[in-house]
Amino acid sequence: MSGLNKIDKLLIANRGEIACRIIKTAKLLGIKTVAVYSDADVNALHVKMADEAVRLGPAPSRESYLKAELIIAAAIKLNVNAIHPGYGFLSENSQFCRLCEQHNIIFVGPPIGAIEAMGSKSAAKHIMEQAGVPLVPGYHGDEQSPELLKKHADEMGYPVLLKAAAGGGGKGMRQVTQSQEFYAALDAAKREAMSGFGDDIMLVEKYLTQPRHVEIQVFCDNHKNGVYLFERDCSVQRRHQKVIEEAPAPGMTEELRQQMGQAALTAAQAIGYVGAGTVEFLLDSDNQFFFMEMNTRLQVEHPITEMITGQDLVEWQLRVADGETLPLQQDQLELNGHAFEARIYAEDPNNQFLPSTGILSRLMPPAEHDNVRVDTGVLQGDEVSPYYDPMIAKLIVWDQNREKALTKLAQALSRYQVDGVTTNIDFLYNLATHPAFKQAQLSTHFIEQHETDLFVSDGPQRELLTPLAVTYLLLQRQATTLAAQKQTLALGSPWDQHNHWRMNEQFREVLSVEIQQHTIEVSVEYLSCPHTSKEVIKVTTAEGCFECTGNLEGNHFEACINNQHLHVTLQAHQGFTTLFTHEYAIQCKLNGPDLGLSDADDHHGGFEAPMNGTIVSQVVEVNSAVEKGQTLMVMEAMKMEHAIKAPKAGVVKEFYFAAGDLVDGGAVLLDFEAEE
Repeated sequence: MSGLNKIDKLLIANRGEIACRIIKTAKLLGIKTVAVYSDADVNALHVKMADEAVRLGPAPSRESYLKAELIIAAAIKLNVNAIHPGYGFLSENSQFCRLCEQHNIIFVGPPIGAIEAMGSKSAAKHIMEQAGVPLVPGYHGDEQSPELLKKHADEMGYPVLLKAAAGGGGKGMRQVTQSQEFYAALDAAKREAMSGFGDDIMLVEKYLTQPRHVEIQVFCDNHKNGVYLFERDCSVQRRHQKVIEEAPAPGMTEELRQQMGQAALTAAQAIGYVGAGTVEFLLDSDNQFFFMEMNTRLQVEHPITEMITGQDLVEWQLRVADGETLPLQQDQLELNGHAFEARIYAEDPNNQFLPSTGILSRLMPPAEHDNVRVDTGVLQGDEVSPYYDPMIAKLIVWDQNREKALTKLAQALSRYQVDGVTTNIDFLYNLATHPAFKQAQLSTHFIEQHETDLFVSDGPQRELLTPLAVTYLLLQRQATTLAAQKQTLALGSPWDQHNHWRMNEQFREVLSVEIQQHTIEVSVEYLSCPHTSKEVIKVTTAEGCFECTGNLEGNHFEACINNQHLHVTLQAHQGFTTLFTHEYAIQCKLNGPDLGLSDADDHHGGFEAPMNGTIVSQVVEVNSAVEKGQTLMVMEAMKMEHAIKAPKAGVVKEFYFAAGDLVDGGAVLLDFEAEE
């Protein structure tokens, strides 16, 4: 890579994996780098990678990464002549762009006018309509009375989608399936939009029933050149946030690709765009496509475009910002192979994707090579805090075709080991190996349509995991007991033997074990093996009977369950042990005989905060009757709202926190008395 003429010192106004990603390319171009950080990120990877680093302020992003004036002051102090905003935070903030311009700092992104034109989804719709870009039916007007918004929704017919005009990333967005739900959904979407963007203007769109989310990567320079670098399919989403993306889009014809690519360039040229941008479309089953929005920044999923084109999009950004022409023209771009990106999140898919916080006590991604790439901003031992998006990494794979690339993705997911937080890795594996996903039967409703398959624990080895965990726990208990007795008892006595021998009967016991946050009871018998000296543990579960043997050595455990051999890596954390097999991770603990005997059950169902956060509102009145599933309180954590709901009919006796209060994870939020 050759160096640049103007940019010689770059400040990255972001954090995490995207900051690390930008620093890597900047260093290859010989550009000095400056990182910024909050108190929560003082030891973060992006801080360690940069040539210099500057503290912005406390952990909350509104007091650090969203403080434009602090970032500009740091840039001036360190003689920075360019700022890359990454994505999120200030990347699409026109006022931040204006501050850069006022201080003669190059903003690695589009012009102010382009950001402002696309910053409002409603204004963007008007511009695209005038440019002849096809639009989804909807209301994008300035009049924002709830009654008018509902009137348009009723006229369009349900389902409809409420979207924050200034929003993105699924925040400030709600699907409404029937008229009577409209006002409650509108209130929630407006609250989330105001919290996330400082703007609660909403638009209403017709919700297409079987659409695909296909986006076009565009690039423009200051010399009136523009290209599209093909498309990405981002249909598989949860909470309107992308989970697995792929490029190119399955089933895309060359004719349709050209039509969508040209429409995307028309959209970019209509606002005088410069730099990297993404034009997002909904693609219906009849190959009709509709403009959704344009993201005036680099996308999270840009690596899959890099994998199929062989281009470094961050380098393109820096060269365009430096005043150069685009590195390639449209006829020079080639599409090669197929790529997937899976977002590894600290979250619990089985609990409405609730974010998880904690220390990454084990972080072992699959080995990187030309076909497997891991973009991350954390290391083993780092903390996933409640202050920012809980993404741990992006796993990117490439191969010659979709089938081979998907196989590679499943293999890489099976080798990804994370402990200390709950992750979505098992869920991603279920998704990547699902028959409908393999057959590219994609839509934005994919997860909802296949939830009975994606959220279950079934799999070729899953029924073996309980006996596997029980075998490990018993061998570990035996090793611990033996070690303790060696220090206190004389060896040689028959009472020191640990073979569970009984004089006139077979020894059996019932154990309480905690596996994957569920407490279950299993029956265990100890048998002698006629062929070896090893003791056989017979484990009886709801799935059947399993004859098990095993060998513990350090952090490795070899087991044989019903003649099937498994190799396991062990990781202890906060009283639990996580067992990593080739396909699954399972967290387990052996409960003591007195577990569950506490006076916590006398609390009339007190609810605990799932994590650190802020109370948004109390939804019901104290002493009023509520129904099962009714929302009682709303809290915000990791930039998303979480509803605290009644598990059954009852009465809220008391709220312990009010709107605006900060709460720690585990704090009891309210006193709830269930109906008898």
